[in-house]
Amino acid sequence: MDQARRFDVTASAMASPDAARHSAPARKRRRSQIGLAFVAPFGALFTLVFIVPILYAAYLSLFRQKLVGGNTFVGFANYAKLVQDPQFWDGVGRILRFTVVQVPIMLIFAMALALALDSKRVHGAKFMRVTIFLPYAVPAIVSTLMWGFLLGVKYGLFGSLNDVLGTDIDPFTPGTTLTSIGLMVTWAFTGFNMLIFYAVLKAVPRELYEAAAIDGANEFQVFLAIKLPALRGSLVVTIIFSIIGTFQMFNEPQILPSMVANSGVTTYYTPNLYAYNLAFTGSQQGYAAALALVMAAITIAVAYAVQIRGLRNAFDQ
Repeated sequence: MDQARRFDVTASAMASPDAARHSAPARKRRRSQIGLAFVAPFGALFTLVFIVPILYAAYLSLFRQKLVGGNTFVGFANYAKLVQDPQFWDGVGRILRFTVVQVPIMLIFAMALALALDSKRVHGAKFMRVTIFLPYAVPAIVSTLMWGFLLGVKYGLFGSLNDVLGTDIDPFTPGTTLTSIGLMVTWAFTGFNMLIFYAVLKAVPRELYEAAAIDGANEFQVFLAIKLPALRGSLVVTIIFSIIGTFQMFNEPQILPSMVANSGVTTYYTPNLYAYNLAFTGSQQGYAAALALVMAAITIAVAYAVQIRGLRNAFDQ
């Protein structure tokens, strides 16, 4: 009996390594299947709302709607036409100028607010944090309507000031409309960027500040030696987000012409507005699709260049 029991134990011990080797791949397959089950809903939704529209836009960009013949295959003729389209490049140049000026101002302002809140010298910091972030929660259309009423000379604040002071100040002239749009965008997105900077600053260990205070460092030296290096990575992220957002500008130039006169906003004021008018007003869906794809490529190239340069500088520091 004892010998039989010892034989069973020995046999199971000899068989266990093989069983373990065979069960390990099975466990790995089960884990992979569980992971795929969790990822599948996102993958299906991502494919449906992102990949499929891009492929369909690429397909549309190869066709052109003609009065005679209907929808005709033209190959890459839409892209060749776009390269020589002065209205498209006018919109691209305008949005690039807007990005170069507005994005640094917005991010500097957001960083200053985050530093002020992190300094713990601002009374009611929690209330201020929520108040600064609140404009980001306002829909873009509502924000544009609000600022249009506020800055309009017909029925807005500047109209009342002009009546009282006898002046003729108009924030929505062809030369100042882009500046006014920059004010709207800065007001709306400063709080979002401020919250990112503030979260990074809160993650800095307080021991570093205590060590700096023991060494006799002042506030400016603490900012240069501790806070600014901590903010470099988040600064790259906010710059990329801001560039992508400004390149997609649509709501402000779309709504303002119906509220103010002589704003200087044309049908090609921004690339997105130009694509919208081509597709839904001019019935040029193929040309609009080509414009959208080229603009997406430009946006990706600019954002990628900023990301590579910004991360390289961050790691070098």
